Amino acid sequence: MPKLTKIVVDKAEPRDRQYTVWCSDLKGFGVFVLPSGTRTYFVDYRNANNVRRRMKLGRHGTVTAEQARTLAIQALADVAKGNDPLEDRNSARKAISVKELCELYMAELEAGRILGKGGRPKKASTKITDLGRITRHIIPLLGSKRVTHVTKADVTAMMKDIMAGKTRTTEKTKNLRGKSIVRGGLGAASRTVGLLGGIFTYARDELGIIENNPAHGVRKPKDVVRKRRLNEDEYRALGRILAKAAEDERYTRTVDIIRLIAMSGCRRGEIIEVRKAEIDTVGSAFRFEDTKEGQSVRPMGLPIVEYFDEQDMDGDSPYVFPGERNTDGPFGSFPRHWERIFADTEMADLTAHVLRHSFASIANDLGFTEITIAALLGHASGSITSRYVHTLDAALVMAADTVAGYIQALLDGVAVTHTNYALDRASRKAALTRFLSPLAQTPSVDEGASLAA
Repeated sequence: MPKLTKIVVDKAEPRDRQYTVWCSDLKGFGVFVLPSGTRTYFVDYRNANNVRRRMKLGRHGTVTAEQARTLAIQALADVAKGNDPLEDRNSARKAISVKELCELYMAELEAGRILGKGGRPKKASTKITDLGRITRHIIPLLGSKRVTHVTKADVTAMMKDIMAGKTRTTEKTKNLRGKSIVRGGLGAASRTVGLLGGIFTYARDELGIIENNPAHGVRKPKDVVRKRRLNEDEYRALGRILAKAAEDERYTRTVDIIRLIAMSGCRRGEIIEVRKAEIDTVGSAFRFEDTKEGQSVRPMGLPIVEYFDEQDMDGDSPYVFPGERNTDGPFGSFPRHWERIFADTEMADLTAHVLRHSFASIANDLGFTEITIAALLGHASGSITSRYVHTLDAALVMAADTVAGYIQALLDGVAVTHTNYALDRASRKAALTRFLSPLAQTPSVDEGASLAA
């Protein structure tokens, strides 16, 4: 029984049946020779339970005799410590891949057991976005890797591939004539890394298959901040475009929705999907049951109150703007109508988010503070909206009236010369005089009725 060397192994001729050549210097180390001529190094040992195990170390030619000897020594050292190197190797091979982890995560997501903002289950729209990022970015780029083998460098490489557009694609959707365009870019890369971090947190905290999150600490690119806002001339141009579009009765509902978005600062989906039960014209408020921030109460400016007062709220549909074919659902033609209304106009680059941002900018121009604007927009920073609605109703409604009225005037083509509303002494004096006038004199019957109204 010679010492296993390259010369000895090379001289081991194939036979009709597999046979073994043992090493004389290292007990348990050997090479078996197949009739095909393949020679494979291995190490034999008994584990802590006295079970005999044989672990392959590699084929001759792929590894050298000396490399195989080193691996055998390391394996036997592990056995001496009470470990089972073959069991450890098999466990590593059985470790789930990133794709398999994502599939487990997606099942939990669909079941509503993945929590998002405020400890609430993720919204349906967020689920769709997350599923898209998983299937279009994470799985194609990292899916084949073992979860336990993913490093921070792997996550960084994935992020850079998304930034470069490596996962760019266009695919059909289930919607009629629908398609999804995946472009990648900075924003997609940053948000996908954030989502992947959440998936690895799930693997660590709930599955217990990793100890450290490889997505943590990855330096993400800053998203491009959208600074586009409408100036007064653009608001008037928007008003003209909408007035022209409203001449076609097909677009009247879409025009109404656009004007409401502009005057309220609400998100597009919040207005399109607003339910009749969420409209409180008496309290001058939107009482949204489910928004990006959960339940949300927003002050409603007087022009919007008057609009809803004129609408028929007695129909069978629960929506203010029901679908054209399915009245049990919300209006679905808005995106297509928007595209047609603004095509070939100076507002071709306009988005609903620009209207929301412009509402906030106008509110700032008129002198309202950041905390008031946050409440008008429904930002849930420390449940600011709830605090405002319960303690500062009048102040918020006044702010909503002012901003909505100002934007309505611009849309209607009025050349407004505004001042900083909050610091306009004359306006404050006039408002205070009107407010206190009932105390100075007894109102007439008509005036009393007007005040009560």
